[in-house]
Amino acid sequence: MADSESLEGQAALVVRFLTKRFIWEYDPTLESTYRHQATIDDEVVTMEILDTAGQEDTIQREGHMRWGEGFVLVYDITDRGSFEEVLPLKNILDEIKKPKNVTLILVGNKADLDHSRQVSTEEGEKLATELACAFYECSACTGEGNITEIFYELCREVRRRRMVQGKTRRRSSTTHVKQAINKMLTKISS
Repeated sequence: MADSESLEGQAALVVRFLTKRFIWEYDPTLESTYRHQATIDDEVVTMEILDTAGQEDTIQREGHMRWGEGFVLVYDITDRGSFEEVLPLKNILDEIKKPKNVTLILVGNKADLDHSRQVSTEEGEKLATELACAFYECSACTGEGNITEIFYELCREVRRRRMVQGKTRRRSSTTHVKQAINKMLTKISS
């Protein structure tokens, strides 16, 4: 899970998803990996969710990005700066995950603070369209929005990508086998 919002917003979203509760205090230096099992579309899925520590350096960040198969990019709707960090973060992900496309979900957090909003829903939707990903607004604090659906949809996207890549790989493997057999037959007949 990558985050352009404050560490607390990211951690709060993960905790809300896993426990259905909001926790007010965090240790910003602790990196945590959670294992969570859920049934999504009649299939049992085991997720490993990495909640990165705020103290990560560039090497750790790249390692986290290589490790992840799907990413939740979170910004704070009351902080335009966090929204403006999303696209540069996506560009870094694209560079690290090359040649694969990055699987991600865009999330505007703190929807309960609409009175302090600096980023409109329409802006979030527009950015999600540009990034070709799903978009949600929610509140880790109140549970507003369907936080569970965010993580489930990310799992569905990861599953779809695996299926597409698996089909592509199988075809190329078949092609390799055919080429190898043809080479062997050519050598035998010569």
